[in-house]
Amino acid sequence: MLTTGKAILDVANEHSFAVPAFNISDWAMFKGIVEISEQTNAPLIVAIHPDEVRHIGREMITGIVERAHFSSVPIAIHWDHGATYEQILHAVQFGFTSVMIDGSLAPFDENVAISKKVTDSAHALGLSVEGELGTIGANDSYAEAGAATIIYTDPDDAVTFVEQTGVDSLAIAIGTYHGFFPAHLKPELKLDLLKEIKSRVRIPLVLHGGSNNPDDEIYEAARTGINKINISTDIKVAYHNKMREVLGDDPKVREPNAIQPACIEAMNVVAAQKIELFGAAGKASLY
Repeated sequence: MLTTGKAILDVANEHSFAVPAFNISDWAMFKGIVEISEQTNAPLIVAIHPDEVRHIGREMITGIVERAHFSSVPIAIHWDHGATYEQILHAVQFGFTSVMIDGSLAPFDENVAISKKVTDSAHALGLSVEGELGTIGANDSYAEAGAATIIYTDPDDAVTFVEQTGVDSLAIAIGTYHGFFPAHLKPELKLDLLKEIKSRVRIPLVLHGGSNNPDDEIYEAARTGINKINISTDIKVAYHNKMREVLGDDPKVREPNAIQPACIEAMNVVAAQKIELFGAAGKASLY
């Protein structure tokens, strides 16, 4: 069933687990992610970044929304890392049920202002809103690639931000990275910081990145305050590594229906492991 991010994450918050938000870039990836979520009976957030929106087009998003309506598990369609108010309006027009406004690179007051403006409008239209406070850096072409330094989320600022914006969930910076960690940095979650923020901010918290963070840290984070974890790099690497293997050097290998099934299977091995690690397997029964 199609629903909002808030409807999904409020249950995760109450029952102390994290919902995977899988970034998808084509129909085969989307179809595979829905199928593994249904097989594991796990709630799902389909995340699509503006770059991915431009790649797949509005027409495919219409198909994604249609498929979500008939899913056996709750699905939210989430606009990931919206940078402007205008982008959020596009998300509304396209049929998204959840939006993220990322003002994390702006000064605190400006982040509050744009996040509140988006939240007021989105709530009036029945959409849920994720904000972000702090920066985690990036090894990819979007998100916080412009962040020169990692800025951990300040608990006092988190309280003020949530009170003044009314966001439904908050992405925090506690030691992750978009894409793979640079070689000179050690992946390490600040779990004490997470627990302090969670003790003061009762809405669902979100973890961006995490490709190189140890599973035991992610496991604990998903049970002590993190309720949504974004997954992009890990599933895309698995999907396209298998595609390279299938294609090989044979020019006769060209039909998508002969290439993509093995890629989806490889991707879903990773996706299933994340679903289990986050504690989301079987939790669709709660909705």
